[in-house]
Amino acid sequence: MVNAAKVLQDLRASAERRPDVVVRLGKPLVESGAVLKLDVDAWLVYEQVAIAALDLGDDVLALKCIQALEKKFPGSARVRRLHGMQLEAVGKLKEAGEIYKTILQEDETNVLAAKRQVMLLRAMGLPSEAIAALVKYLDVNYTDFEGWLQLADLYLEELMYSQAAFCMEEVIMLQPQNHIFHLKYAEILYAQENVPLALKQFCRVVELCKDHVRGLYGIKLCTSRLLKAAPSKDAAVTSPEDLKAIDLLATERLLTVYGSGNTAASVKAASAKWIESV
Repeated sequence: MVNAAKVLQDLRASAERRPDVVVRLGKPLVESGAVLKLDVDAWLVYEQVAIAALDLGDDVLALKCIQALEKKFPGSARVRRLHGMQLEAVGKLKEAGEIYKTILQEDETNVLAAKRQVMLLRAMGLPSEAIAALVKYLDVNYTDFEGWLQLADLYLEELMYSQAAFCMEEVIMLQPQNHIFHLKYAEILYAQENVPLALKQFCRVVELCKDHVRGLYGIKLCTSRLLKAAPSKDAAVTSPEDLKAIDLLATERLLTVYGSGNTAASVKAASAKWIESV
């Protein structure tokens, strides 16, 4: 029991999500009642095992843990949230939604309940309601970049590109060194036909992550579009000479990447043909 409790404690401390290990070690403790010998840690283990059991679809074990927590902490928002998650797991989405709604009425800053509510609304196929709930959440938790990412995805599902682009700008302000976020922003800008700004973002991707293939492809697509377009008076648009230089550099880097020894000859030939035709 001591070894199992120590492993569970280490997993909680590291925030590592290993539901298989948690259930394998925690289930015997819960079912035998030995978990109560852990004193204060007993309730943390109940919560830990409940969440892991829900991840693995063991609703019986999860409910047993939640009922023990409800008996110990009646009315606790933290335990009620677990109950909502258990209701979600068995398909009782409306009941779960009412629990989250009540928790947020009592405390609108409850981050975990707010996130569960958004996920639930998405699962119920209610994107407009999910967007509204997430916007309200971000008004309070402005620095949650994951929340902004999720909001961007919701807007993209609704083809609301301007709003999605705004969300990605907020993400980049919070996480400026993550090339994946710049890539997503660049692709949204390209879909909006904002090719000059998309080109700058694709260049930023390659700056942060050398020879990033999608970033280089993005540069090729943007330079090709801009070179074929009529000359613009917009000062933000790069000159034709600079565009050709950027296009040539992207072509060279892509041919180098696909010319590596680990790439099949057929892939090299097809890639070179496509790159040079863009």
